[in-house]
Amino acid sequence: MKRIFASAFLLLTVCALSAQNVQLHWDFEREHPTSTIEMFKPDDWGSTFFFIDFDYNEGDGEASSAYGEIAREWNIGDSGFAAHIEYNGGLTNEFSFGNAYLGGIAYNWLADDFSKGISFQVMYKHITQTPTDKPHNFQLTTVWFYNFLNDKMTFNGFADFWKEDMFTGKGYVFLAEPQIWYHVNDHFSWGTEIEFSNNFGGQTGFKVRPTAVVRWTF
Repeated sequence: MKRIFASAFLLLTVCALSAQNVQLHWDFEREHPTSTIEMFKPDDWGSTFFFIDFDYNEGDGEASSAYGEIAREWNIGDSGFAAHIEYNGGLTNEFSFGNAYLGGIAYNWLADDFSKGISFQVMYKHITQTPTDKPHNFQLTTVWFYNFLNDKMTFNGFADFWKEDMFTGKGYVFLAEPQIWYHVNDHFSWGTEIEFSNNFGGQTGFKVRPTAVVRWTF
């Protein structure tokens, strides 16, 4: 397992050269750091997005889990709608997250002055390695951002709601991670992220997990 994480970290070090930002979080409830590499790149046909998270053990600082998502969208004319495909998956020292393959439709709205935007996604979700043998599921997602105070601050985040019986057997999972940022300059920002979740990550019930975070944007 250490070899897997070492190889993954080397790959991410290379990827970071073209990533939009890297983040370092401190999780107050679980008392461990998490690093994030994140990229969003629009183009003439649509956009590409990915992120990868690493959680680290409190004592020795070694990576204890890795989780990533990559998504691609293709615009449908100038309608605001786009075709969306996505892959989710990861590893921990104890188990492997079930790989998930998603596909569906998105609607994206962006203000004329680029100060705010929101996306809604409706997707089929195929989850592998489901012990209950129920791979066919769905996911609803919204992603947003809002810049204010002359672009010195940003409120952004996402919310997911999906069907999955893999970990808890509860059937449905909710996860939202709103963030608020203060931009010191064009590269450095600091802020907070709060994870709101229900039946997520192998735990039942509702959880609230705040983090303090710094970010460097390339």
